[in-house]
This record gives sequence, structure tokens and C-alpha cells, in this order.
Amino acid sequence: MFGDMMGMMSKLKEAQQKVEDTKKRLDTVLINEQSSDNLLKVELTANRTLKSIEIDDTLLEDKEQLEDYLILTLNKAIKKATEINEAEIGAVAKEGMPNIPGLDMFK
Repeated sequence: MFGDMMGMMSKLKEAQQKVEDTKKRLDTVLINEQSSDNLLKVELTANRTLKSIEIDDTLLEDKEQLEDYLILTLNKAIKKATEINEAEIGAVAKEGMPNIPGLDMFK
């Protein structure tokens, strides 16, 4: 039983390292999103770190419209980044989890 526990702990530590490695890799995965008319473009990582914003000059004339564009476009980009992040982290975590009855939270 002690050997099983040591093996399980080793496997958990390995899974934790794989999750950390995946998080680092997701810093290099870029999500590009734009408004439907291409007047606003944003880029962020799959870890949801904003990298760039491009704003067409015509949007600078209307503060309220610019704010609306930013909210809509950033929310779309964040949603995509979150989906990618959760899928990648979930896959690595599930792969590294030991088979413990009753703990199937990564299914």
C-alpha cells in the first residue's frame, strides 16, 4: 500500500508539472479577434493576457461606440481564450490523474 501511495504521489507531481508546462505554452498561443467591421482588433494569449489592440481612427470620434466595441470584441476573445485554456489544462490534468474511484471530476 505504501508503494501505491508513493507511486500516486509521484504521478500527481508529474501531472502538476505538465499543467505548469502547459500554462507556459499557452502564453505563446495567440487569439486574434476583431469587430464584425474590422474597426477594432485585439490579440491575447490563451492565458487571457492582452497583447495588443488596434483601433481604427473612425472609432476615436465616438467614445461610447469605442467602449461598446472594446467590450464586445474583448469578451469574444476572452471566451475563445478560456475555451482553449480549459481544454488544454483539462486534458493534461485528466491524463496525469491517478485512477482513484469516486474522483472523476475531469471526465
